[in-house]
Amino acid sequence: MPLPSSAVVVMLGGMHGGPLEQLLRRALEASAFDTLEAALSTGRFGRALLLADRTPSLLVPAGVTVETDAEAGISIDAPFQYGVRLVDAVRRHGVEVLLYCGAGSAPLLDAAALDAFVAPFFAGPVNESAVVGGAGEGVAVRGLCLTNNRFSADLFALAPAALLARLDPPPASDNAVPRRLRDQHGVEVIEPPRTLETQYNLDSPADLVAIGLSGRARPRLATVIAEAGRDTDAHVDRVRRASRVFIERTAEVLVAGRVSSRTWQYLESEAACRVRLLAEERGMQAAGTDADGTARSLLGQWIAEAGPGRAFGTLLPELCDAAFIDIRPALVHLGIRPSRADRFAADLGRAEAIEDVRLRAIVEAANASPVPVVLGGHSLVGGAIPLLNQWAWDEQDAGRL
Repeated sequence: MPLPSSAVVVMLGGMHGGPLEQLLRRALEASAFDTLEAALSTGRFGRALLLADRTPSLLVPAGVTVETDAEAGISIDAPFQYGVRLVDAVRRHGVEVLLYCGAGSAPLLDAAALDAFVAPFFAGPVNESAVVGGAGEGVAVRGLCLTNNRFSADLFALAPAALLARLDPPPASDNAVPRRLRDQHGVEVIEPPRTLETQYNLDSPADLVAIGLSGRARPRLATVIAEAGRDTDAHVDRVRRASRVFIERTAEVLVAGRVSSRTWQYLESEAACRVRLLAEERGMQAAGTDADGTARSLLGQWIAEAGPGRAFGTLLPELCDAAFIDIRPALVHLGIRPSRADRFAADLGRAEAIEDVRLRAIVEAANASPVPVVLGGHSLVGGAIPLLNQWAWDEQDAGRL
C-alpha cells in the first residue's frame, strides 16, 4: 500500500513561443503525464501532482492532480520562484516523502526504474518517532536525498520533504537542491549509479528524434513524436546517416562539446567505429560561464579562424565521417546569444527559421558539409549517443542498413 503522505511531483512551465517551442511544450506535457502515471503504477505513492504554469493541452491521466500557478494563488505577472512554489505545494498537500522531477527529466524512466530509484525510502518499518518531520511507518531512512546528479540535479527523492522549507534563500532551480540540503542541513545525499534512464533529458525538440528512433518513448510521448514528423523529418534523415557511422569499423565519428567520460567509455566499448573526442566546458551552466560569456571553446576558435564554410566544408571532413556536436560552448565563445527559438531551429538544422545571422551561417555550413553533422545541446552528446548507437546496431541486425 502507498503511504498517504508520499507524492510524486512534476513541475512544468516556461515553455511558450513559436511552433518549435509549442512542440517541445506538448512533448514535456506528454512526458510529465507518462512519468506521473508510471510512478502511480509502482504503488509507492499516495498522490501524483503536476505543478504547471498553465492548464495542459493533453488529457489528464486518472489519479493525477494538476495545479496551475493561478490555482496556487500565484499572479501571472509575478516572477516565478521555483523553491517557493515547490515548498508551498509540499506544505499544502502534506507531502512527507517526495519524488520530484522536471517535466522533461525522466522520459525514459518507466515504473520499474522509478520503483528502483525510490526503494531506499520504503525498505521497511521504523519507529515513527525517529522520523524527522513524522514521515510515518514504512520509511526506513531520515534526512535522505537520492538524486540523479548531486551537483546538478533534475530528479531527486527526499524524506522528509519539509526539509525543503529550511533552505534559505529558497532555491532558484532544482539543480542545487541536493547539494544545499547536504551543506546546510547535513542531509545524507546518495547518487545511485548513473544510468541512461536517469540522465536523459528533453531540452530541445531535437531530443525527440533519438527517443523516437530508439522506440523507447512511452505512450503519450510516442504520440507527440509521431505527430511531429513535419517539423523533424529532415533532421531524422541527418541523424540516421550520422548514426550509421557508429557501426562502421573503418569509419570515424567526432563527438564534441560537453562530453562526459561516461559517453566516451560507452563508445569505446559499444561502437565499432573509431572515436575522435573533443570534451570542453563541462559544467558550463553550473559555473555560470555561459551567462557571463567567459566559456572558451576550441571549436569556437576553429570556427572563428576558419569561418563556418571552411570549418564544416573542408576541415571537418578531414577529421571524421560524421559529427555530433554540442554547439552551445562554441556559441558562447563566439559571442552568439541566440533566442530559444533560434537554438531549437539550429538543433533541427532549420537554417531558414533562424533570425541570428551568425548562427544561421553556422547551421547552413553544417548542413552543407560533405559528412553528416548533427548539432544540438548537452543531451545530444550525452544520453542521445547510446540511443542512436543502439538504433544503428538494431537496424543492422534487422537487415535494414
